[in-house]
Amino acid sequence: MQTKLASWARDTDLGNEADAILRRCVHCGFCTATCPTYQVLGDELDSPRGRIYLIKQVLEGAEPTQSTQLHLDRCLTCRNCETTCPSGVEYGHLVDIGRKIVDERVPRSWREKTKRTLLRKAMMSPLFAPAMRLGQAVRGLLPVSVRRKVPERRDAGALPDVGGHARQVLMLAGCVQPAMMPTIDAATIRVLDAIGIGARIAPGAGCCGAVSFHLDAQDAALAQMRANIDAWWPLVQDGKIEAIVMNASGCGAMVKEYAHHLRHDPAYAQKAADVVALVKDVAEIVAPYAQRLRSRLPAGTRAAFHPPCTLQHWQGLRPLSEQLLADLGFELQPFADKHLCCGSAGAYSVLNPEIALQLRDRKLGAIAAGGPDVILSANIGCIGHLQSGTDTPVRHWVEVVDEQLRRQAGKQD
Repeated sequence: MQTKLASWARDTDLGNEADAILRRCVHCGFCTATCPTYQVLGDELDSPRGRIYLIKQVLEGAEPTQSTQLHLDRCLTCRNCETTCPSGVEYGHLVDIGRKIVDERVPRSWREKTKRTLLRKAMMSPLFAPAMRLGQAVRGLLPVSVRRKVPERRDAGALPDVGGHARQVLMLAGCVQPAMMPTIDAATIRVLDAIGIGARIAPGAGCCGAVSFHLDAQDAALAQMRANIDAWWPLVQDGKIEAIVMNASGCGAMVKEYAHHLRHDPAYAQKAADVVALVKDVAEIVAPYAQRLRSRLPAGTRAAFHPPCTLQHWQGLRPLSEQLLADLGFELQPFADKHLCCGSAGAYSVLNPEIALQLRDRKLGAIAAGGPDVILSANIGCIGHLQSGTDTPVRHWVEVVDEQLRRQAGKQD
């Protein structure tokens, strides 16, 4: 694709990066076939190809409008189009650039700005945990629209003493997962303990930055990235940890991009690259031990595995994760359109509920055809979003493995 950048964009870091991405696009349209929002809305401007043209026009001098902003906002950032694209267009990075430029030039209404700010700050507030516990206590009385964002409370259980393991890894504290679904972190610690690995959370680490980055606060997101690197760096530097383990694929996808986002920061560029080299999804850590664990697990659990977009399209870990689950003894039930987004996409389901619910219901309809006993996933957002539309249990796969290990241990006792 030929480009002619406006003078204000020419020879800038963002302009040069965008120009290189745009020039790889050949306008083939393969991306439209796998774009969830295009399938739902049927509008070319709500497809990757359409959004690429909108961004190109802005970079070439056209004045963006609220309509431009709306079409960029509607993108789920699922990156399915990147998996489909034969030309290797890095659409995800391009839409980040486009959103940043458009948000600087198109002011949002006070109502929209307030919603985004409150949503971002609430998810990272120290008040989030007590508010979530209160919501869970009165969950049955909440309106349906609110109730589907409040998962039922489950006991995380006791944690083992992992300090004696020779192999040690770090886990990300995150923002909402410890309050909404503490069982995921607890299960991760116990499963890693079962294979001889100690896992702990470094003090000072927090939200990965994804929430801020996608809610018009990219500078705040960069500050969160630096804070996490600072919290991990002493342990990374002295070699006491062998990996930084992620059990939320959305966080893992973002942390794996720290080196990209901080590449122009002389104080953090190399540190970010060193951190990224250590980041592993929990499936990558457990996979080599699947056969050992299988001897302690029941066989034949009928499960459907929903691979989050951040796992399959951002990180390319769907094949490894599905093979791991099969090796652990799960009977994975196939379903149609596994590559499509479920509609969660971080804060997307709050800001674009109509589209998000359509995508959720399509996904659940496809999954239901296989009649699974449980739906497995690897990201808290997908888990909560899917559970809000079905009575079939939706769990992180590591939770189910942990439950089965503890159940078998209880039988032996």
